[in-house]
Amino acid sequence: MGQLSQTFVPYANESDVLNIGHLTIENRVDRVTLCGDVDLTADQAGLADARVLHRLLGDIVARLEAMALPATLPAPATRTVDNPFE
Repeated sequence: MGQLSQTFVPYANESDVLNIGHLTIENRVDRVTLCGDVDLTADQAGLADARVLHRLLGDIVARLEAMALPATLPAPATRTVDNPFE
């Protein structure tokens, strides 16, 4: 069962991670990444997980609404490095 930490502030840092079921939510300064899955079962545990997810998504929407947003983010800068195993 997940629990939303008071310290998980969307877009605030590059380190916070939250787990709800098998769903992992990773914080970044320019995105929040959700990976995996969660079963929102029709029981008390499912309700608790749904409430945490609902609050988290509400926090994300509120932060986005408060920001001056570009139409889309530019592609991240990448660089090619030599393969150390060759």
